[in-house]
Amino acid sequence: MSALVLLFVCLVLGMLVARFARPPSGMVHGLNWWVINIALPALVLELIPKVKPDPQLWFLVVAMWLVFAGGWLVFALVGRWRGWSRQRIGALVLVCGLGNTSFMGYPMAQALHGKAGLSLAVVADQLGCFPLLASVGIVVACLYAGRSPQPRVIVRRILTFPAFIALILGIVVGVLGGWPAWLDGVFAPIGETLTPLALFSVGLQFRFHPDGGQWGAMGWGLGWKLLAAPLLCWVVGVVAGVGGLVLTIGVLQAAMAPMVSAAILADEYDLEPALANTVLGAGIVLSLLTVPLGNLWLPAG
Repeated sequence: MSALVLLFVCLVLGMLVARFARPPSGMVHGLNWWVINIALPALVLELIPKVKPDPQLWFLVVAMWLVFAGGWLVFALVGRWRGWSRQRIGALVLVCGLGNTSFMGYPMAQALHGKAGLSLAVVADQLGCFPLLASVGIVVACLYAGRSPQPRVIVRRILTFPAFIALILGIVVGVLGGWPAWLDGVFAPIGETLTPLALFSVGLQFRFHPDGGQWGAMGWGLGWKLLAAPLLCWVVGVVAGVGGLVLTIGVLQAAMAPMVSAAILADEYDLEPALANTVLGAGIVLSLLTVPLGNLWLPAG
């Protein structure tokens, strides 16, 4: 409970600071830079060498692809039925097809299932959600914005991402037997800064200003992201014989709020940024309730 309270306090504190304290310009950029380039790689370097090989780990990656592919299909069909613009469909595919599997997924997984859950959450994020954002996510953004994807840019974005480099290094180190104890003790405290700073940053960026025309799209988007997508992943996992903590973390990562970076990508490609940010804000708040509630119905380990 105290771990969940920490998440809520950091998020609310960020919202209050943004509203009343007038934080320095560039603060969000600085916090995000630290989280993405320092804390996240340190966490990956600490945890990945300790992940035990498990034939069920494929589910963590496949679940992220199910959420994205299923969302793309749903929003394309509903968008045609409802007469949505291409920009609206593209925005929903990005923000409700990609989950906040790092900034919120890591803290939530650790709060609910400890270090073991956090290690699996890293696998789902770094092998599932991040490559999706950096590859198919950019392709979707280009298609719905009327631009041409650039394969070289996509490949470079993946291969130079600090946490992805840390992932490859962590896998190699794990095969070789792990880090020396003195070095492992360095990564852990740096990685622990991710939770408070990431949630504080999300709070600083929180926006929720829906207009009358956004409620329907927001309902479809969050209905998929917070309810239908994790249910689909649970069904696929159970049918495939996946169980225990792998099933639980895969479903919980599928149920996370929309991704902050996906909303930024929608804004960059002019895919109805107002809707993307509204869905992001509402999804963050609702997921603080839906994820712990969903966890009650999943295996403990």
